[in-house]
Amino acid sequence: MRWDTLDRLDHRKPLVVDTRELGRRPGSMLKVSRTVPAPVDMGVADVIGAPPGAPIQLGVRLEAVMEGVLVTGVAQVPLTGECVRCLEPLERELTVRFQELYVYPDADADEDAFRLTDDLFDLEPVLRDATVLALPLSPLCREDCPGLCSECGALLAEDPDHSHELADPRWAKLTSIFDGPSAEADVDGAPRADENQEK
Repeated sequence: MRWDTLDRLDHRKPLVVDTRELGRRPGSMLKVSRTVPAPVDMGVADVIGAPPGAPIQLGVRLEAVMEGVLVTGVAQVPLTGECVRCLEPLERELTVRFQELYVYPDADADEDAFRLTDDLFDLEPVLRDATVLALPLSPLCREDCPGLCSECGALLAEDPDHSHELADPRWAKLTSIFDGPSAEADVDGAPRADENQEK
């Protein structure tokens, strides 16, 4: 049996839903809309997620079926995080859809099934799982974010023409010969060929 069915649920918690008004007659339906504070650990640590306590707009449809209550819902979840390319903070709103069957206590169901407890169910685990699965793996502040300069860490979005003159390492030896202090020059300032060079 799941951990959330071992203890009595507190009906005062914002994500605990009461189904007594729905009844048990198959086909009965009830809609619930509410604004709830985001629970903790609703995201990917240090990357993106819903700030604890942020308001989540929640719309849920409850439908009585033979085994229990089928819950179908949608949530508008505010997100904060960090762009993986430029490391700038970002804010988004994520639309999360979910569906779960909460079975009656006396119903024959799998051991790990979600169950009703005193006609109540806790939506928090389902909402958290649905949100985390819907989060972007690599959040971006914008699709074409250029990121940071790999040489100096400058924010490329603020300076699109930013660049560094990179010398090809294969030509480094020649550069040191011709640009170094030992390079000889003729009267016109042009480098003089090596006297030992074959004619």
